[in-house]
Amino acid sequence: MRQGGMGAEEIQPGRRERRQPRPAGNAPTAARLREAALAHLARFAATEAALRRVLERRVDRWARAAEAEGQPHETTAAAAAAARAAAAEVARAMVAAGAVDDAAFAESRARRLARAGRSRRAIAAHLSMKGVAAETAAAAIPEGEDAELAAALAHCRRRRMGPFARAAEDADARRKALGSLARGGFSQSVARRALAMEPTEAEDRLLAARRA
Repeated sequence: MRQGGMGAEEIQPGRRERRQPRPAGNAPTAARLREAALAHLARFAATEAALRRVLERRVDRWARAAEAEGQPHETTAAAAAAARAAAAEVARAMVAAGAVDDAAFAESRARRLARAGRSRRAIAAHLSMKGVAAETAAAAIPEGEDAELAAALAHCRRRRMGPFARAAEDADARRKALGSLARGGFSQSVARRALAMEPTEAEDRLLAARRA
């Protein structure tokens, strides 16, 4: 007979006790949403629309948890609607306070994406997804064929093609390279210029673009 052993109800070695889910409590208040907004902005740059979506997801998680634990649907729906309105107000307040600046976000993100080899078309789509207004995005995206050519060269370097290919490319490799640039949103004229460029000139253009 084993003495001093563990009871059957005790946790065996290697097994973890399951944590009970925290009660949903009341809907997020404006104060709690403001704290969540500040915590998010301390880690990530965001547009007004993106921040509002982050806060709304927080409200939605609360609503699901509240209904899962048995709170009446009518009550949670009304509270969630009020919390979403508060989320929108908090996002607007962050803009008024200067903590959120869509134009600055768009300019910084557009510059970073262009250096990473994204075309104007791809950058515009990305900014739209982040909630940047079309006119704000248009003002932020680098203009001119030289800027687009530099982005196409960055695209080529990332994929080791064109001026950055490890070996001479045959016709099939060139077609694939053109297809890659086209899928990236670059025009055929820009793509052909990028692929035909000498390696030294391509490196010089990329260096100049980084310095700009």
